[in-house]
Amino acid sequence: MKNIVLIISLVITGVFTSCDDYLDTPAKSTIDESVLFSTPDLAQGAVDGIKTAFAETNAHRARFVPYYGFNTDIEFLYKSTEGQDDKDASLAAYSATSGNGRMNTSNNAWAKMYEGIERANICVEGLKTFGNVETNPEMARLLGEAITLRAIYYGDLLKAWGDVIPRFAPITTETLYLPKVSRDTIYKRLIADLDEAADLVPWPNEVDATSTIEVVNKAFIKGYRARLCMIAAGYSQYPDGIRRSDDSELSVANLYAIALQECIDVINQEGTSVELEPEFETVFKKNCQDDISAGGEAFWDIPWDNSRGRYVSSFGVKHNSKDQYTGTGRGGSAGPNPSLFYDYDVKDKRRDVSCVVYRWAKAVDDFAQQELSNIETMYFGKLRYEWMDRYITSSDDGVNKNYMRYAEVLLMAAELENELNGPEAAAPYLKRIRQRAFDESDWSEKVDTYIAGLSTKSAMFDAIVDEHAFEFCGEMLRKQALIRWNLLQTKIDEAKVKMYNLRNRTGEYADVPEKLYYRISEEDGETLEIYGLNRGETDDKSAEYEFNTTWVSEEKLPDERIESMYYQEPDAYQFWPIWQVFLDASNGTLYNDYGY
Repeated sequence: MKNIVLIISLVITGVFTSCDDYLDTPAKSTIDESVLFSTPDLAQGAVDGIKTAFAETNAHRARFVPYYGFNTDIEFLYKSTEGQDDKDASLAAYSATSGNGRMNTSNNAWAKMYEGIERANICVEGLKTFGNVETNPEMARLLGEAITLRAIYYGDLLKAWGDVIPRFAPITTETLYLPKVSRDTIYKRLIADLDEAADLVPWPNEVDATSTIEVVNKAFIKGYRARLCMIAAGYSQYPDGIRRSDDSELSVANLYAIALQECIDVINQEGTSVELEPEFETVFKKNCQDDISAGGEAFWDIPWDNSRGRYVSSFGVKHNSKDQYTGTGRGGSAGPNPSLFYDYDVKDKRRDVSCVVYRWAKAVDDFAQQELSNIETMYFGKLRYEWMDRYITSSDDGVNKNYMRYAEVLLMAAELENELNGPEAAAPYLKRIRQRAFDESDWSEKVDTYIAGLSTKSAMFDAIVDEHAFEFCGEMLRKQALIRWNLLQTKIDEAKVKMYNLRNRTGEYADVPEKLYYRISEEDGETLEIYGLNRGETDDKSAEYEFNTTWVSEEKLPDERIESMYYQEPDAYQFWPIWQVFLDASNGTLYNDYGY
């Protein structure tokens, strides 16, 4: 069974839970800290308590995960069409205000992340003081996990808000009100902390505790450290403009070398502690089936109990009612931009896993059939109720959020090698990703010839940017990657042009069929069979298929859908504002930049 991390630790109380007391010092434990942090079972409970904030309603579970990461060149939150003042649309479409109706509460994601950080700080201090970590490997592992969990919360704070409050020790009266600081300072601390944590935590399956991806392991720590190094060295919006850090410690030359070594350390564990799943689809089936065994492609999950987490119910394929696969009609709040579907090579096995053109119709006698959606509204296919082993009857499906997988390490290695050593050094890592995407019979053309043509650093970089889109569609990694590449608005604008070209069937989409033919499979009575999705499929199939429809037209992909990718320039609003409730409660120490 999946670990239950809902239960609030009896020894640590949260902070930031109301407007009046969101910076109050946590209540004292009734257990002496010297006992708590020197007893493995009690210390384990305290460290598990750090994870509680991920699962609370207004935290990652129902606020951060559903709203951060959209809109990009490949992903779109469908509420965005509601207009720039809509409380949900504004979060994705770069028009949020500090009074946002979805986020401006004292118990939302900002507060819950700091609650998790405070719990982590208490654990780190307690374990270092009382845990005998120099001689007790289990207590050392717990210390490493606490440090890493703190870094995860901070990584997400930095991702959404840029410059934030630094808290690396339990709150005291003197530290009640702290100003935010440059993200550069915090990134340097996190990179150093994760180096320490990696020495404390075993590899996947090296000890019993790391046999599950709900517990931090060395592969994840090293991969996550590499990710943070690349972000810290990359571009982002500062108050004086979009640029790289001017801190020499955060230079590309310095941090890329560190990140590359971390990736190589992980890659050298392949076959022992990590593995690239042979089939792309299997990665996501395992996720939906609650397979949390370590040693494969998934490195670490946000561990939601079966009664928490709204991952599939937010981003899964849409179900319109209770049916044979789910007890609730949910899913489909976001999906891929339709141009991405046609940017995939038709032989790329990732396309039909990542982009789904159907939904499940309203059931009759609890049985539903697939029905054709429309080109404007496709769905992410990596999360599906029909892949789950459990039958869900509420909005919380409990499927974990996978936070990092091995494919990301391979693509980071390709990017790092390309920058430091050139395209020839990058090629083997890109090759691994491409090989899985295609049948072996197509490797000569789709892998070997394709990669051989990437003979310059710029060509290889562009290919890696494309591959990142094909590999990670719907996983909410794209926005931060585009920011660090200084491509956020450039790529979104390109996507808008692509969608106009697609609906007009011009330019690169001139061979996209206008009409689809479809029918329900006689074999299972529920699955759609479709002709006309692939480029060049333009034959009249009306004699073979029961239904047909115009698939591509201006009416099917209207201006409103395309233009609602953003309401303000993304490069001017790369971060959310700090919400007003926290500004008001900060004793004047917090403020917003970037025109908010």
